[in-house]
Amino acid sequence: MAQLSYREAVAAGIAQEMRRDESVLFIGEDIAAAGGVFKTTEGLLDEFGPLRVRDTPISEQAILGAVAGAAMTGLRPIAEIMFSDFFAVCWDIVVNQIAKTRFMSDGQCSFPLVIKSGNGGGARFGAQHSQSIENWAMAVPGLKVVAPSNAADLKGLMAASIRDPDPVLFFEQKSLYGTKCDVPDGELLIPLGEAAVAREGTDVTIVALAAMVPRALKAAETLQSEHGISAEIVDLRTLVPLDTKTIFKSVSKTGRLVTVEENPRLCGWGAEISSLVSEELFWDLDGPILRVTTPHIPLPSADALEDAVLPSPARIVENVLKLAD
Repeated sequence: MAQLSYREAVAAGIAQEMRRDESVLFIGEDIAAAGGVFKTTEGLLDEFGPLRVRDTPISEQAILGAVAGAAMTGLRPIAEIMFSDFFAVCWDIVVNQIAKTRFMSDGQCSFPLVIKSGNGGGARFGAQHSQSIENWAMAVPGLKVVAPSNAADLKGLMAASIRDPDPVLFFEQKSLYGTKCDVPDGELLIPLGEAAVAREGTDVTIVALAAMVPRALKAAETLQSEHGISAEIVDLRTLVPLDTKTIFKSVSKTGRLVTVEENPRLCGWGAEISSLVSEELFWDLDGPILRVTTPHIPLPSADALEDAVLPSPARIVENVLKLAD
């Protein structure tokens, strides 16, 4: 067991699979010699060489066109889109080609590829470099969507994503890069579609993703110490596949649900979970389902304003207390 940062876990997960499988290759802007703009890929070029770790021009469309073709020939490519906001530049390739061609070709063309990207706010990059777009990806049939909250999950989910036969969009929350936790030595593989109960509780279920998980955990501590409320925290880890079994089990136990989403409120993933829980567990609920989200606005770059609009532990506590009244 070693302590790794979220940043270091990115390279650890990729390296694990590149050592195991020579068909895995990695391309993107500044991912080789520079070690990545967020320093998440340091050491990969030295270990695997320029044939398998390649810098590209600044062209998201070229990057994704290349990995789509590589996957169709039997390779297992990984592409980096530096900021997830830049998916807007190449969304046609993702949505209309990568996500659909296996289905449209009756399985003759396969797309075992990973597109990784820095996602979300908290780092003061402003409206065009801070969006949380996992709800965009969740809405597209044919894509799997992963968003880990800690270094251990990141390493294991990255490995599972690379091995997966389908295209995976892998979102690394930028404000988490400096966080650390214990990561098991040796090979680590965490199956896609399995949520984790990050904290056991009995009074309310809080479902969160990526950077919202540590904020939910902090809120749970306050709820317990100051209000005597026991909150169970479910870390989704993946949105597609979605682990409804773990969500339903927790809500059946607690009778209350709060979702915590970094993405804007309109059409966020919490709305889908709220709908599913309402359909399947209506009679188990002891109160309304509440959603804590970012408002439906472009994210500000000023630190005080960004902090004000992103879900905070205090806002999570405030919403849980509404259910307790």
